[in-house]
Amino acid sequence: MIIGYLLAALATLSSGSGSVLESAAVRRAKAFLGGASALTGLRRQPLYLLGLGVDLLGFALAALALRHLPLFLVQAMLAFSVGVTATISAVLGARLAATGWALLGLGAVGLGMLGIAAAPSTAAALPTAGVIGLLATPFLVAVAGSHAKRRAAPWSPHVLAFGAGVAFCAVGVSARTLAVPDTAWLLVLQPSLWALVLNGAVGAALFALALQHSAATTVTALMSTTNTALSALIGVLVLDDHVRPGFTAVAVIGFAAAVASAIGIARHTAAAPASAMTSDPRRPRLASHPG
Repeated sequence: MIIGYLLAALATLSSGSGSVLESAAVRRAKAFLGGASALTGLRRQPLYLLGLGVDLLGFALAALALRHLPLFLVQAMLAFSVGVTATISAVLGARLAATGWALLGLGAVGLGMLGIAAAPSTAAALPTAGVIGLLATPFLVAVAGSHAKRRAAPWSPHVLAFGAGVAFCAVGVSARTLAVPDTAWLLVLQPSLWALVLNGAVGAALFALALQHSAATTVTALMSTTNTALSALIGVLVLDDHVRPGFTAVAVIGFAAAVASAIGIARHTAAAPASAMTSDPRRPRLASHPG
């Protein structure tokens, strides 16, 4: 099962580094100023396309890792990709204070504890009701998100971020339970594949809408917490994800440390002085990312 740990680690690195590349490209295109002309400039940024490609690679690696490892471990590692982003940005010259490094250390310890406590295994078969639920999720969260967007209330971005977290949770569950047939083309007949695609698209859309109306830190923290916590709960209660005998406390503490670290790093880097991140247009911003 060592391949599962390797795939999850590579997925985390890909997600974090993809965020750095996209952030650098957005800054070069001056897309942070807003407007259609600024966003159009991204099409002339190979760095942005490379970042998207690295993100997609991370998504594929995470899906493969979920064939071997429990949801609570893989999703916690993906949530910690913001730590990878912060580390790479710090190496490239962005300022990361002692608090940020302490949070990175906490996350690394938490993931180490989770890795030791997790029991690698294949997922239990999802009951029919669960499959129906996965297919219904993108439509339900899309309706809720559309309602929240129309209301334009102070709580609307929170609903959008929560909906994105639920959708991304469904993506993880779909990947974990996807049955790969011997004949490749039969994969298109798998409900879990369509649930994965639909939830991924809706989750990305809701996350983008939430970012337009609220701080990235708040949105990312709510989305990541919802995704990671709900995934862990479903994995343990429905998919037979479990920890090694006698390691329950280690898993709980490690999970809490990893998630708290990811949220703390997102908040810490967002609160960093603007001068530390904007003095050089070639320097990537410390940005949070959905993973």
